[in-house]
Amino acid sequence: MSFLKSIFKPKETKYVEVAPFGARFEIPGGQTILETALENGVPYPHNCTVGTCGSCKSKLQEGRVRALSDFGYTLSQQEIAAGYILACQAIPKDPLTRLEVESPAADAPPVIQCKGQIAATVQLTHDILQVSIELDRAAKFIAGQYINIAYEGLPAPRNYSFADAPEREGRSLVKFFIRKVPGGAFTEALFAGELKDVCFDISAPYGGFYLRPGSSPMICIAGGSGLAPLLSLLEDARFKRIKRPCALLFGARTQADLYAIEQIESIANAWTDQFVFLPVLSHEAADTDWKGARGLVTEFVEDVLPGVDIASADGYMCGPPGMIDAGIAKLTALGIDLESIYYDKFTDQSHAAKMP
Repeated sequence: MSFLKSIFKPKETKYVEVAPFGARFEIPGGQTILETALENGVPYPHNCTVGTCGSCKSKLQEGRVRALSDFGYTLSQQEIAAGYILACQAIPKDPLTRLEVESPAADAPPVIQCKGQIAATVQLTHDILQVSIELDRAAKFIAGQYINIAYEGLPAPRNYSFADAPEREGRSLVKFFIRKVPGGAFTEALFAGELKDVCFDISAPYGGFYLRPGSSPMICIAGGSGLAPLLSLLEDARFKRIKRPCALLFGARTQADLYAIEQIESIANAWTDQFVFLPVLSHEAADTDWKGARGLVTEFVEDVLPGVDIASADGYMCGPPGMIDAGIAKLTALGIDLESIYYDKFTDQSHAAKMP
């Protein structure tokens, strides 16, 4: 009898509430929070929808969820412990689930669709290429955001952060730092010069990585091509004469992997407050002339801004997953609030392949 009751028992209706949108909607069985939110017209931040980009990161205020894939791949242990989930991989388990997502920047422009073609390339390091793309219409964005690139024959779109500061009327010539991914369908062709005449399908802008208002000190950490959105952010802040102490730590393997040094020095010279630039090399040979920092870039945060209370700072990080995870652990250990740490985790198709 109990078995029959379990079969014919009415399914429990599940609802989700999302702040700050003031949205409340019912979740059909088996659908994710993000999927249903979008169906209901909720402007939920998202991009990849498969748990790799982290754009739909949300804080669970009430209820429990079932994860379709491990949140720990994209989110840090500290974020998971604080109750953060990925809406694209979450199915509610309780009658009511309450979530909070961060509001997008007030001046974030709407996403546009356009065409683009490579205008120029510059080899920055052995595996990072500066790529300038000419768009058929000007794209408006806020510093720190990224672009979505696709073309016929590419298995999945690629995302790359703007390396330029935005302009009021938008930019039709946009610049990116693109790292070569061994075996990558896009970057192998790009570095071989096979995409010069390809017409790209482009949509932009995306992303919630941007400079938050305030006067808190800034700890910026970049790894590899993750320098792009931070340069965009810092160039824009310099143009706006933003006054707050800032440190930029740039992690690279060897001296040959450092780039954009003159641009960084130019930013430092024009900064209206204390600015410290610290390149850190992890694999520089012991017998070279390098006199700077050696090791992991996240190991040098603590004393990088003399006279500044690090616990009062905001953290801004862009780079590979391992660096981001180590950076979150380090910054929170130094007393920086988890909610004051903002990052753009640079994953690629090799990372996505590891997803369950």
